[in-house]
Amino acid sequence: MNNTVVRTISGLVFLALMISGLLLSKFYFAALFIFIMIVMMVEFYGMTMGDKYHWPRRFGIITAVITFIVAFLHYAYMVPTSWIGLIAVPLIGTMIYTIFAKEKEDLNILSNLFTGFIYIGIPMVMSNFVVFDKEGNFDGMLMLCFFMIIWASDVGAYCFGMLFGRNGRKLAPSISPKKSWAGAYGGFFTAILMAVIMYFTGLLKLPLWHLVALAAVMNVAAVFGDLFESQWKRFYGVKDSGKIIPGHGGMLDRFDSALFAIPIGVVYLIIFSLI
Repeated sequence: MNNTVVRTISGLVFLALMISGLLLSKFYFAALFIFIMIVMMVEFYGMTMGDKYHWPRRFGIITAVITFIVAFLHYAYMVPTSWIGLIAVPLIGTMIYTIFAKEKEDLNILSNLFTGFIYIGIPMVMSNFVVFDKEGNFDGMLMLCFFMIIWASDVGAYCFGMLFGRNGRKLAPSISPKKSWAGAYGGFFTAILMAVIMYFTGLLKLPLWHLVALAAVMNVAAVFGDLFESQWKRFYGVKDSGKIIPGHGGMLDRFDSALFAIPIGVVYLIIFSLI
């Protein structure tokens, strides 16, 4: 099948799953985001650790899943945050395992267990901060708007980069040679445009200046998130993090921008007491 057709179909399926997961119910949201988080961590560990240390990888993933579930239960059902202590078991298990590593040079590899948890697990856990209000009511519209800003930024960067950035100044040539400043400016513009559209369509009930500022900081974070993953892939000589999304690569390839943009968006909203 033509690659463009494959990309289009898989992209539409992915979009439908994301929208339904954020709007249908809190259980669908939790199941979808836990699945996405697990796939991304599997891809990251596969890229950075090769075919080694399968049990420590499982401990790292279990730690992230427990953290997500505790955060979900806290916001949805007011379960005490002290339950977060449960993550100590797999986390300490991971650290104990490193003591028995046959080759101590492998500590460089094993350190990626914790990098994966911080890089992927924590941002996904923070999504719970956005989809629940203070009374525990589920509403995924704010998170969907987060993704709309991120997607608009990605589309704008791609289009402007293709139109004006082919022979222009490159953004980070040593990391991602195809990314240009024209694309970065285009992504910034389309992210701001999306914020304005959300304001006038009433998708988000926030002051216009807050929406514009939110889109701006999330766009900048998204660019760094994209470059951060590109840096890992270049170091390990990997083109795509995986193959789970036909024509698009891995799950980590689709969420690299979001892993930086979501935490920054959450922090912005917390600073200004908007959530």
